[in-house]
Amino acid sequence: MSNGKTFAEKILARKSGLKYVVPGQIVTVKPDHLLTHDNTSAIIGKIPDELEEYGVVDKEPPVIVLDHVIPAANEKTASSHKKIREFVKKNKIKNFFDAGTGVCHQVVLEKGFAVPGSLILGSDSHTCSYGAVGAFSTGIDRTESAALLLTGETWLKVPETIKITLKGKLKPFVSAKDVILHIIGGISSSGADYCSVEFHGDLKQFSVGDRFTIANMGVEMGAKNTVFPVDKVTIEYLKSIGVTNYTPVWADPDASYSKELNYDISTISPMIACPHNVDNVKPVSEVAGI
Repeated sequence: MSNGKTFAEKILARKSGLKYVVPGQIVTVKPDHLLTHDNTSAIIGKIPDELEEYGVVDKEPPVIVLDHVIPAANEKTASSHKKIREFVKKNKIKNFFDAGTGVCHQVVLEKGFAVPGSLILGSDSHTCSYGAVGAFSTGIDRTESAALLLTGETWLKVPETIKITLKGKLKPFVSAKDVILHIIGGISSSGADYCSVEFHGDLKQFSVGDRFTIANMGVEMGAKNTVFPVDKVTIEYLKSIGVTNYTPVWADPDASYSKELNYDISTISPMIACPHNVDNVKPVSEVAGI
């Protein structure tokens, strides 16, 4: 039996202070950052008395970005934004980005919160995006987010891992979006349920933006997280935004996987997800003119 460890096993062992972990094990972790957005108001409402009495345990990890209903479309939303701003001020939360800064997931990446080897949790299903730069990132619900603000820690189950190897070179006019749609169309919207998905193979052709696109849609096949290895592309991107301090994590060559999938991406054509499911994927050529 292999002694090698997957990316998820390595990073969750590190973040839980354990020598090693195995799939299915429950571990207590302290994430490097917690992302919330306009739903911060609802999160506060989960345990208002406790947060009022004890406050936020650590001012550094929370990253709050107002980006969903901007500008406020009605009185209810405006009141919610006001509540969030007051909460941020009272608790001296350092990483608050008010309306107009940008979309939360891109803010987290471009402001340097997502780095290789980091653990990021967020109250948004597409928090898995930060695997683009070698982070373990995943979405959690509002109650868990509230408890994280209060305690600074939460539990995660160590996922099994699917290894996806991409071989070949994309044809002209075929994008990273086409690649992930092709994969989801084959594996189905539940084919990677609660699995960590590692991408291997001919990856240098994918920019960080491309990787972000692929990682972002991991949740659409049920994945717990999606991740790319740190390479020259990653390093150069991070350097361009002033990020140089991080400790990358990657799977061992002899790691054990629950499933291994291989794709010749040179055969992929432009793809589209048709109604009414994300895995109802067809080549654009089949639906052109509809």
